[in-house]
Amino acid sequence: MRITEQLHMLGQSLWLDNITRGLLDQGTLSRYINEYSVTGLTSNPTIFDKAIESTRLYDDAIREKAASGKSGEALFFELALEDLTRAADLFRPVYDATAGIDGWVSLEVSPLLAQETAATISAAADLHGQAQRPNLFIKIPGTPEGIPAVEEAVFAGVPVNVTLLFSREHYLAAAGAYMRGLERRIAAGLDPAVGSVASLFVSRWDAAVAKHAPGDLRNRLGIAVARQTYKAYRDILLTPRWRRLADAGARPQRLLWASTGTKDPGAPDTLYVDALAAPDTINTVPEQTLHAFAEHGRVGGALAADGGDAEAVLSEFARAGIDTTALAGQLQREGTLAFDKSWNDLMACIVAKQIELGNTAAKGRR
Repeated sequence: MRITEQLHMLGQSLWLDNITRGLLDQGTLSRYINEYSVTGLTSNPTIFDKAIESTRLYDDAIREKAASGKSGEALFFELALEDLTRAADLFRPVYDATAGIDGWVSLEVSPLLAQETAATISAAADLHGQAQRPNLFIKIPGTPEGIPAVEEAVFAGVPVNVTLLFSREHYLAAAGAYMRGLERRIAAGLDPAVGSVASLFVSRWDAAVAKHAPGDLRNRLGIAVARQTYKAYRDILLTPRWRRLADAGARPQRLLWASTGTKDPGAPDTLYVDALAAPDTINTVPEQTLHAFAEHGRVGGALAADGGDAEAVLSEFARAGIDTTALAGQLQREGTLAFDKSWNDLMACIVAKQIELGNTAAKGRR
């Protein structure tokens, strides 16, 4: 049995943190589904930026859409939806077989809306409506302004991937928004089976403290925060509040490990996949990490539902002078700014491509 299948049998979904037209056209994504038990994927502006800039696979579509008057965000979202709806169709058998628990793809609203709750809600509903696929998540940041948008989107029946979560407290805010949205749907006589995942970013913790953590704590903070958050996740599923929602037909908002590619070249390249195997969770990994795990990863015991040594490890970081509460807020703010930059880079890439392709077409007419 492949190691990736072992992970699947343990109860954790393995998703790909990548999407390109090449992965679809060349059958690579289909191969990952069949050979590596990949059951979903996530995307972000940086992924699309690299794919559009470094290949010619999008040129014809950009030229065609530009000729019809499309530009900027509108043009990009059409490109992204073309890729993601194809991917969603590949994962549709998984989605159907798991009654909507697995088999999802994700598309992010413009990060520039992160501070605008009403605009985020409107964009999320619009994008999901354009996709016309039940297994497409709209990614909404779990920032203070984003959390109300999560609740409203869920109430409106839009499946949500709550992104940019860095701590147990961030996760609890996302889970609270999800449950409030479901409770409002039930009160309104609506179906509470609205999908959602809560994406906790892991490796950025260790990158942030790499120069400050004592040697024996190196690359242990992200895993400790994840374990602490996993306990909160398991605890929520045991509450009377969640049981009432589940009895009414709600699906659990699964916890997703994001940012699980190892950033420290001195650490194992499968560090966060090996360490975070846990039932009823998802690990979304870059292609490089997927290949590494398939080649030499390992699946030991599942994460302890009580968080294991998380609190002890976090106490060691506190004694070393690292304020994890403050750092969580800093990481979320930095993540928001990084997403903004990625989005602006992507928009600049689209403009540059339009100009390049327009110039090429003009030369061809001479």
